[in-house]
Amino acid sequence: MPMKPGCSHMQRRTFLSRLGTGLSGIALANLLAEDGFAAAKRDPMAPREPHHKPKAKSVIWLFMEGGPSHIDLFDPKPKLNELHGQPMPASFGRPITAMGTGNNAIMGSPRKWKQYGQSGLWVSDWYPHIAEHVDDLAVLRSCWANGLNHVGSVCQMNTGDVLAGRPSLGSWLTYGLGSANRNLPTFVILTDDKEVVGGPKNWSAGFLPASFQGEQFRTGDSPILNLKSPEGVTVERQRGKLDFLKELNDRWSADKQEDSDLDARVASYELAYKMQATAPEAVDLTKETAATRALYGMDEEATSVFGANCLLARRLVERGVRFVELYCGSGSGWDAHSNIEGNHGKWCRASDKPIAGLLADLKARGLLEDTLVVWGGEFGRTPFNEKGNGRDHNPWGFTMWFAGGGAKGGRTIGTTDEIGLRAVERPAHVHDIHASILHMMGLDHLKLTYLHNGRAERATMTGGELVSELWNA
Repeated sequence: MPMKPGCSHMQRRTFLSRLGTGLSGIALANLLAEDGFAAAKRDPMAPREPHHKPKAKSVIWLFMEGGPSHIDLFDPKPKLNELHGQPMPASFGRPITAMGTGNNAIMGSPRKWKQYGQSGLWVSDWYPHIAEHVDDLAVLRSCWANGLNHVGSVCQMNTGDVLAGRPSLGSWLTYGLGSANRNLPTFVILTDDKEVVGGPKNWSAGFLPASFQGEQFRTGDSPILNLKSPEGVTVERQRGKLDFLKELNDRWSADKQEDSDLDARVASYELAYKMQATAPEAVDLTKETAATRALYGMDEEATSVFGANCLLARRLVERGVRFVELYCGSGSGWDAHSNIEGNHGKWCRASDKPIAGLLADLKARGLLEDTLVVWGGEFGRTPFNEKGNGRDHNPWGFTMWFAGGGAKGGRTIGTTDEIGLRAVERPAHVHDIHASILHMMGLDHLKLTYLHNGRAERATMTGGELVSELWNA
């Protein structure tokens, strides 16, 4: 193509290069504005506006670690008892499970089932107290996930991926909304007597700034250590030490803007300082009446630990904590490869009364409408037996339920097949569940992004569809 007089080849290239750079800058600025990076860098915990009007202000996630059996709790399957002891029909396929190829015999459920409430939802005799609250529960029977083992599956239910390294849902929510109480952590983890499978990676901030990671509390009478300053250390002296430490850290990190770990450490020092005045009252369960403590089962050995955690969760959301995750059966306690009667009998006793107490207490205090309560594990369990009297892992179809926070209770959503092996109607992947929780908290999972390695990452990766039946009439 002939060149026009006065216009050199180099000038044209320069023009196009500068034009491209300018457009890239506009696009980058837009991405940064959308994902809130600039605001989060200035003050990670500053409250931020949601994308739309939220249905809930807080989330309490009741994580039954190890995989509770949906077909023995909330998803009755009469066909199981009809086929008990027979080989699994070929029409259902032969899944590859964590422990084999699923060639074991169908195992019926000895549970007794009843319909409860005005809605008539079915619940087994393992959960008689929760059954009294079915009119507040939206039971999603068609969940599915990708992992076969506990480590990957617990990780996916928390972070969206079976591989470690991505931010947890609680971290995304904290990143999107900031803090509602600057004197307490925004994202809190409560466990029982063992470590969660996979440990802190399940509440990690991943590639998000480290300030958004979850804060694990201890079990027992002192959930937070070192709340009191050493004897002789005044408030003024404590404040002076922190100010001097911050000055040194600011100098050191002035040319290390991409390293968020130090920022998170400084923020944690400040939060710890503020918590010394606020947290002792927040975690002091002796402030509760004897009747309230009994409601949660704190006066009974089987329910005392999880009951205390459920009561603490209520106290935390009452004070503005946005996301509280409670593990029941830490260390894969619900993993019933054998003796499901003994295993699930134990963990159902441990969780039934405390969860029912939590729902009743939240409702009585007017908190349930603003608090989304989520129940479930990393997967369900198979309709065929393992070791004769247990069930294997089942990620292809399982149950979770939601209460409060805008969820419409007294309904079931989706179905599994006749034996409870696979989700067949309205399947809901882990990404769909995460997208829906974020939506109920006022965040659009498609807009909640963070620029990482040149890519606008989001909590639901490349998936996620809203399960709108949870809140639509």
